[in-house]
Amino acid sequence: MRRKFSLILTLAAWLLATGSHWDLVQTFGWGRMIATYSQSMSFAQAVKKTFSAGATCGVCDAVATAKQQDAADASAPTAPGKSFGKIHLVFAPDSTPALLILPVVFPWSPSDQTVPSATRAAPPLPPPRALA
Repeated sequence: MRRKFSLILTLAAWLLATGSHWDLVQTFGWGRMIATYSQSMSFAQAVKKTFSAGATCGVCDAVATAKQQDAADASAPTAPGKSFGKIHLVFAPDSTPALLILPVVFPWSPSDQTVPSATRAAPPLPPPRALA
């Protein structure tokens, strides 16, 4: 249950962050327009009239205004000290390299690797059981 809730919450946050909520509202508006127009004309004509450039409803106008406002807010410069476009690393690591006092010694070297022999015996089948 907790996993499903976290997935739903993550999906909702992603939709809101990408502006997809306006697409969902627009889809609702189109559905309402098709339902209204299909009461007085055929379904094909209602769909054609809904998606024509001249026919817009209040929902369509509100969504267009909100999308323009979101685009204007995203492109507008922010106040000094409030930078949402960049991530500033306040506690950035020091750029000077750290000096190692002890020499680095690896426990093996490439010359220590040996190729298994072709005459090596196969492992026992089935594998041995652990002693209880």
